Amino acid sequence: MIHEHAHYHSPEEKKKQLNRLSKAIGHLNHVKAMIEEDEDCADVLMQLSAVNSALKSLGKEIINEHMSHCIVHALEDGDMTAVEEFQKAVQKFI
Repeated sequence: MIHEHAHYHSPEEKKKQLNRLSKAIGHLNHVKAMIEEDEDCADVLMQLSAVNSALKSLGKEIINEHMSHCIVHALEDGDMTAVEEFQKAVQKFI
């Protein structure tokens, strides 16, 4: 999707988000190994719940950053398409 407004993410936020994603991927790989090794289903579900929680938390963080930077700039630039696309993305996320 191409927007008319500037799309900037601070390097600090980007690094923080990538670190959180890496941790979630590590957790998910652990869940995969647990399933491969026939570990207890309750334990697998608990780990899977932790992954799900981490991804939702990351999504909320991305929503907040996007609203405070990208959407503000899109509104300043009169780019309502970007706002509408973001609304659709949030609806799919929740």
